[in-house]
Amino acid sequence: MWRSSERLLDCEVLEMKKQAILRGLLGFPLGVAMGQFITVAASAASGYGTYSAVMPEFAAELGSELGAVALQMLLCGLMGAAFGAASVIWQLERWSIAAQSAAYFAVGAAAMLPAAYIAHWMERSAVGFAAYFGIYAGIFAAVWLGQYLSLRARLRRLNRRLGEDI
Repeated sequence: MWRSSERLLDCEVLEMKKQAILRGLLGFPLGVAMGQFITVAASAASGYGTYSAVMPEFAAELGSELGAVALQMLLCGLMGAAFGAASVIWQLERWSIAAQSAAYFAVGAAAMLPAAYIAHWMERSAVGFAAYFGIYAGIFAAVWLGQYLSLRARLRRLNRRLGEDI
């Protein structure tokens, strides 16, 4: 009995690892695409009518705009891969929603904050780091709350159809 449940757990872990790898591979190009979208949106919002592919400080630090763009694309891809792979956390039914959220938040922060520092998306100081972390946490909380409220509303509608109310 113990051996069969141990083998089942091993199969579940192996399947979770496969899913993490597949989602990470899909997340890489999605991260690159999101990075491109953000640079276009930020350039449009600047009002200058020009396209800024990277932060000028980043290009100066690397010695070329092309090198900075290439590294920024890699960083965006790695962030997308990290978020994609980490999405398997939401399938861990044995974990509480708080544990899942904390783990996903931590993985995302571990991917995003170093990338933001390297690419000069944040001011390179304690205040800049704290501000960027606060923005990340605020966006994470807003998205999490929106998803939670949406799911709760769908569950209530489903329960009403079944004649039950939670």
